[in-house]
Amino acid sequence: MSRREREARKQELLTTIQTQRMDLISCQQQWLVATSRYDQLWSAAYAARRYFAMGGGVLALWVARKPKTLGRLVKRGFGLWSSWRMIKKMIPR
Repeated sequence: MSRREREARKQELLTTIQTQRMDLISCQQQWLVATSRYDQLWSAAYAARRYFAMGGGVLALWVARKPKTLGRLVKRGFGLWSSWRMIKKMIPR
């Protein structure tokens, strides 16, 4: 392979790499737009982790004192969740 052929091949490869980089940049922007909502939710949950930890400790102490209460809370939570799903299905969009 002569020097000119190597230079031509090198230039061809560099052009291909540059095209791929531009494609990646455009895909990255689309990906960031598509996942921005999840990023915001994750940031909010991460910021509230201290409160989740404190709430979990309080809940553990409360359940240790009154174990039957946990069962009732789980049943009520499931009932509320089921009701919410049913209401969402009934509301037209």
